[in-house]
Order: sequence, then structure tokens, then C-alpha cells
Amino acid sequence: MRNTFKAATLESRFPLLAVEQGCIISKDADITIAFEVKLPELFTVTTEEYEAMHSVWNKAIKVLPDYSIVHKQDWYIKENYKTEKPQQDLSFLSSSFERHFNERPYLNHTCYLYLTKTTKERSKQQSTFSTLGRGFIVPKEIKNKETVLRFVEAANQFEQIVNDSDFIKLRRLTADQITGTDAHEGIVEKYFSLSHGHNNTLQDLSLNPGEMKIGDNSLILHTLSDLDDLPAKVSTESRYEKLSTDRSSCLLSYAAPIGLLLPCNHIYNQYIFIDDHTANLARFEKMARNMLSLSRYSRANQINKQWLDEYLNEAHSKGLVSVRMHCNVMAWSDRSE
Repeated sequence: MRNTFKAATLESRFPLLAVEQGCIISKDADITIAFEVKLPELFTVTTEEYEAMHSVWNKAIKVLPDYSIVHKQDWYIKENYKTEKPQQDLSFLSSSFERHFNERPYLNHTCYLYLTKTTKERSKQQSTFSTLGRGFIVPKEIKNKETVLRFVEAANQFEQIVNDSDFIKLRRLTADQITGTDAHEGIVEKYFSLSHGHNNTLQDLSLNPGEMKIGDNSLILHTLSDLDDLPAKVSTESRYEKLSTDRSSCLLSYAAPIGLLLPCNHIYNQYIFIDDHTANLARFEKMARNMLSLSRYSRANQINKQWLDEYLNEAHSKGLVSVRMHCNVMAWSDRSE
């Protein structure tokens, strides 16, 4: 009787090839530099400071070369509060504080940032792509040493711009912090075990129709891509009504509903794809001309033409750079319901 059970080792499906000189090399020859991000405390940032943080991110992203990817990954894992200081070293108020919050559940937040240099072909790649249709496996652009050096210099400049601000701090991860050692787990092992604790063990991954499991944890993945699920307006911050009053406002980031305010174990991924801005504007100009020529046949084409003109006018007048964006949330629980 033939065994029809489809099983494969994690190593054969693993997309990463190696970690060299602190850079992650994928099997498609993409180069990634990883950072740990330190963000300000909750409810301590004003509207002006949120605007300043947004400007810092914007300025830093502009130094990256074309066909780069900025991936910000926020981990939210339920843990019980434990004090890190001995009781005898604490004052009366501090000791009372520690006893009040001891063993109380909370969401522990950890943030990582990944800067990736890819190619034009890889940036547009879809699931139907196959390497059998080309004569070489490694992209020619990545084999150019100067291209790699320019990306590393841009990543260093990115880190410097962010660290020069008073709000966000980046710390570059070493090879041991990425892959792990005998004493400590790396971020790769933590991701596959969905845990930030010590002594994690890799568990079986199960991919079934409509269900994904890692060990006893059931996973669900939500992609934020439907325009009906997105608001008509965005801002750098949002008012948290539960702690706000008529005289004071407690502010959170705009993505807090799918970040801190989502009461379960989850990972929030944000991707920014940096393409050739000049080529994108030329493509939008061509689309606008096509909409103009077809506007006599449909009012929808007239409206689309107006939206394209408004976008192009703002991009040219304010010097904005067009990027592509993708967000998703992966949540998990050991309870199937």
C-alpha cells in the first residue's frame, strides 16, 4: 500500500540560506539586515511627537535604494508580570507596586525591523513564478558587489537617521541573535516556536485546508487588503477614549486596534515595498491619459481620471515617493475555539 501522506522537513522548505556578516541571505539571494526597535512608552507621546516620529521614518526610508523592502514586525505575547528586582532593594511604594501587579497578565510587546534588498523581478514576483523559465538562478543585480555595498551603506544611514531622533532607537542584531546559540534562542527559532521565552523547542507545523497549527497552537491570518476594511482617512495618532477626558487626551498609534488593543497572542506585520518612483509616475501618467480617452464612454473613467490627476499633482508638488504597502495580522491560541 502506497503512503500518500505528504510530509517534508523544515530544512527543505526553509527560505533562508545563511547568515553572513550579520546579514540574512535568502535562497533567492535577497539580503536582509535585522534590527531590534525600542519605541516610546505608551501614552507618553503627544500629537507633535507622533508627527515628528512619522517624519523620521519618512526621511529614513527615502535613503534606501529602489527595490528595497521595509518590514516592521510587532510581537504581542501574553505573559504574567514578574519583577526583575529583589524586594529588599525596593522602596515601600515600589514594593507595593510590584505586589499589586505581580502575576497579572499583560501583552508583552517586542518590535523588530528588517531591511531587505531585492530585485525588480523578485519585487513583482507572484506565486506562479518558477526559476525554470530563466537561464540563471541568482539575479545579476545581486551579483554586483557595488549594489550590495550601496545597500549596506544605505542601511547604516537609515539606522543613523532613526537613532539621531529622540523617540526611536535601533539596535542591529548579530548573527548569533538571528540564528541563536546553544544558550540563547535566535529570532528565527522564536518565530517558528511562536514564543519569546527561553528553552523553546521546535514543534511540528501542520498545514491543512483552512487551518494551520504549530504544535498545539492554532493560527489564523488576516490580510488587510480590502478597501472596505480600511478607513477613508488616516492620521499619525488616535485618541484612546477609555483613558481620555475633556481636558486631556491619551493618544495611541493609528494601528493600535490591531496592535496593542487586540487582546490575544499575535504578530502584526507591515511591509513597505520601494519601487522605481519615476517608472511608477510614468505608469500613472499613462493610465490617466487612457482614462481621459475613455471618459466619454463611462463616468467612472472620469472619476478615476480625477483621482489620478490629484495623486500626480500632490506627488509632483510635494516631492512624495510612491510605495506599495501590505499589512497582515497572525494570531494564535492553544484553544481551538
